[in-house]
Amino acid sequence: MGSVAGDAVRLSYPSARRDDSVVDTYHGAQIPDPYRWLEDPDSEETKEFVEKQADLAESVLAGCGDREGLRREVTRLFDHPRHGAPFRRGDKYFHFLNSGLQAQSVLYVQDGLDAEAQVLLDPNTLSKDGTVALSTYSISEDGKYFAYGLSESGSDWVTIRVMHIADRQPTSDKLSWVKFSSISWTHDGKGFFYGRYPAPGVGLDAGTETNINLNHQIYYHVMGSDQSEDILCWKDPENPKHIFGASVTEDGKYIILGTYDGCDPVNKLYYCEISSLPEGIEGFKETKQMLPFVKLIDNFDAQYQVVANDGDEFTFVTNKNAPKNKLVRVNIKKPEVWTDVISEHERDVLESVDAVNGNQLVVCYMSDVKHTLQIRDLITGNLLHQLPLEIGSVSEVSCRREDKEVFIGFTSFLSPGITYRCNLTSTIPEMKVFREISVPGFDRTCFEVKQIFVPSKDGTKIPMFIMSKKDIELDGSHPTLLYGYGGFNISITPSFSVSRLVLCKNMGSIVCIANIRGGGEYGEEWHKAGALAKKQNCFDDFIACAEQLISAGYTSNKKICIEGGSNGGLLVAACINQRPDLFGCALAHVGVMDMLRFHKFTVGHAWTTDYGCSDKEDEFGWLIKYSPLHNVRRPWEQSFGDNSQYPATMLLTADHDDRVVPLHSLKLLATLQYVLCTSTEDSPQTNPIIGRIDRKSGHGPGRPTKKLIDEAADRYSFMAKMLGTTWTE
Repeated sequence: MGSVAGDAVRLSYPSARRDDSVVDTYHGAQIPDPYRWLEDPDSEETKEFVEKQADLAESVLAGCGDREGLRREVTRLFDHPRHGAPFRRGDKYFHFLNSGLQAQSVLYVQDGLDAEAQVLLDPNTLSKDGTVALSTYSISEDGKYFAYGLSESGSDWVTIRVMHIADRQPTSDKLSWVKFSSISWTHDGKGFFYGRYPAPGVGLDAGTETNINLNHQIYYHVMGSDQSEDILCWKDPENPKHIFGASVTEDGKYIILGTYDGCDPVNKLYYCEISSLPEGIEGFKETKQMLPFVKLIDNFDAQYQVVANDGDEFTFVTNKNAPKNKLVRVNIKKPEVWTDVISEHERDVLESVDAVNGNQLVVCYMSDVKHTLQIRDLITGNLLHQLPLEIGSVSEVSCRREDKEVFIGFTSFLSPGITYRCNLTSTIPEMKVFREISVPGFDRTCFEVKQIFVPSKDGTKIPMFIMSKKDIELDGSHPTLLYGYGGFNISITPSFSVSRLVLCKNMGSIVCIANIRGGGEYGEEWHKAGALAKKQNCFDDFIACAEQLISAGYTSNKKICIEGGSNGGLLVAACINQRPDLFGCALAHVGVMDMLRFHKFTVGHAWTTDYGCSDKEDEFGWLIKYSPLHNVRRPWEQSFGDNSQYPATMLLTADHDDRVVPLHSLKLLATLQYVLCTSTEDSPQTNPIIGRIDRKSGHGPGRPTKKLIDEAADRYSFMAKMLGTTWTE
């Protein structure tokens, strides 16, 4: 297959050394890894490779005529105020606001919802380029202290600091090497729990290292003390890959400890009654003993999330014998009897449950990838009210059990965001618009969204959303962006995207979201149907969605661009290996590309719950069949035809991505360029294979607005040129 870009002169790719001496043996199979040297981010050779690839990408992007038009229009539409839902602590309200093009959102505090809002923390003042981001935060129960975690350049590493809310003055507290952690205050305001790893080494640029993350630990920090004096509350050296989370219950009586082994929705759950500690938590500073946690759930059979407790009576959301989740209650001192409060729904997934207004619950269900909201009784589980909601996603539910009202954040493909204020004191709850985000120059009536269900290879119906201008002609001519994820029980629900809107508005594109297996759209069975030995289902589902778009007359193979990030980057790379003839362009962000070695770097070991691990023979058998790095083949030597080639491909990664480390994309980039382009004369591969490697940037969270806009302009102008799309004002 040749795309529009196929008429272009072949690119001159930089040479990359192949070390044929690096060969690993997996269960009797010899697997070469000639670009192993790219796993060292600090070597001069790797830095030179990155530099040359960045220059090559820039030379291609400079020739994409719509790059500046895209950047200008995305910037224009991005420039509008965006509010988060307010939340209350003590006697104050807090909310986030981005005025439009600010790099990071600002946290405001106010005495009441009608009072003047004042800046509490503006992350934009912490760096010149906006690459310092707020990644976690917590306000003490009395509203006196604000503890907040900052990350730099998109890294997962966090540094926690504290300020007095009254005068905005910082305290002396500073905690380093924090990762995968919340902050949870004890109700006396003396300190908080957090999670950290042992310091990985001196002089590191945190975020560029690839060392495996082991031995997560829970500490309690006493305000005013040095981190070296923090109290070690829990560690488990016999299980160095486990990750822990500690939180204080809303009544302040218990510490709940969750233990996680990988990314599956399962956890152990222990508790510790604070009042049972004669010397309090600080008494453990001298004894050097860990807190005396009681084991309520001591296996990884199911997930348990605390919703509320009345003394020893706890209410949990769980998937125990309920793949679509249910609500249960147990007396933790008498754990023999568990009672169902809300049984598992036949079709819909119980997404979230929040206690509010004493004994009421805000319950969110997902029905065919669309959210519905209910008010139920906490004690009986009985339905009290169905809350009115248009088709879309509940982005946040902001309330505590003591609150008489709840704030609900809503978004959809055509709604930038609405915050509803729902008063629960009246007989029938009132849903009133508290704030609505408005995008200047955006008229939603010009667009339409439909949902279709696509039969996959095995007949399973896969939901897919299709957004386009109204009344398009189904003549196969439309450039189409197909996005997917399909992993880790994560659901891709409707959300608003300025850059995708610009594709529809100015480029006549169709934007499609495929809710393939592996995600959480229909509960844990849907997740498991796209994991481990069944991972191929994800690729089959995505390919089926692309074929449906062609057969239904939306587009043609030369006009489809596929896109995905992280696990979705793996999805895109596997699909171009398996069906290079089906797509005109591919955008793979921060993907997991080396399926034989991913578990050796940073937190990659946690993903074995979805992928398996090459150390085990049967699991190696699954992985080697689809691992993007190990399945690059010349399509013109396969059954795709003499002039067939890979679609124009952009791999996107970032130097501070310490989640999916850049070596995945770098090794695949070198492999694609070698196998398809530089290892053979007169290669049919004229579609470009390039890598966009961002600096001072990570896996995605905390990325400043300008970087978001620049990346959107780069990847979608590349897509536009490769699909032969024309820009219209």
